[in-house]
Amino acid sequence: MKSFLKQFFKNESGASAAEYALILAIVGVALGAAALALSVQIQNSMTRAADQIEACNAGDASCAPAATAT
Repeated sequence: MKSFLKQFFKNESGASAAEYALILAIVGVALGAAALALSVQIQNSMTRAADQIEACNAGDASCAPAATAT
């Protein structure tokens, strides 16, 4: 086991810790940008919904239920 660990740590093939850190940083920035863009969309949707609710509570005629055909 000891010799396996020595060989493992001496082996320079494959990705190093710095490369993994770079990949992690890029993924983190992409997730942050996506979250920021999504938060703006969610905020706009919530604002529109709140405005519509306020209009209905104020008696706006556009909130009246549609007449159903019988």
